Amino acid sequence: MSSALDRLKNLTNKISSYELARKTNRAELKKLFSEIGIDKKVKNFEDIFLFKAINLSGASLLEENLGEIKKGKYLQVLAISYDKTAKVKSKNTSLAYFGRVENVDTFLKDKIVQFIIRYRFEKSFITLEHYHGMITEIGSSSE
Repeated sequence: MSSALDRLKNLTNKISSYELARKTNRAELKKLFSEIGIDKKVKNFEDIFLFKAINLSGASLLEENLGEIKKGKYLQVLAISYDKTAKVKSKNTSLAYFGRVENVDTFLKDKIVQFIIRYRFEKSFITLEHYHGMITEIGSSSE
């Protein structure tokens, strides 16, 4: 009995920890949205989640070299949208352009990288909720 209760407590702690991390992340993301100038292209903060993805050119987003610049490239935040009815299904839109990556202040570059990672963190929760809703709607195969 104690083992089951301990597992339930651990699960509850993990879920509340994720929800707290998500709430903090979303607040930071909203702040960065304005600080790096995304609000100039996307007026409403919530609208950034309508994009299929947001990516970065000019700096690495890989865990092993996060934020490392790619010399000779331009630092730019790109949004990817998808329209299944259009002839060209996928479309890239520049949300912010910062020029040659070597000339961008390191502090600003780090904020931009942080924005992308925080966006992806929140987007993963939105995706999780979407698929959970779909599973709930279709039901269980064991019924």
